[in-house]
Amino acid sequence: MSTVRIPPVLRAAVGGQREVSVPGATVKEVLDGLCDAHPGIRQQLHTPEGELHRFVNIYLNDEDVRLLEWLDTPVGEADTVMILPAMAGGSTEAGRP
Repeated sequence: MSTVRIPPVLRAAVGGQREVSVPGATVKEVLDGLCDAHPGIRQQLHTPEGELHRFVNIYLNDEDVRLLEWLDTPVGEADTVMILPAMAGGSTEAGRP
């Protein structure tokens, strides 16, 4: 099983765990297994149509899977999959709208 690192913003959906072990031969299989084991995370990662949200970044051993084979990237038992949702927002400078 590979290790999936869960960012703080998604930990409530996996019982507060920082990492979970998930079987799968590809990134897609690992993400599907994660969602099957923790259904609350599915809507945070996927659109209603089942596609990965465009603001969700997935890394395999510190490499962006978009630069590899995307969701078909092979995953080994010793690999680590990291989920990093893009963050937006912030504050404006004092006195500026």
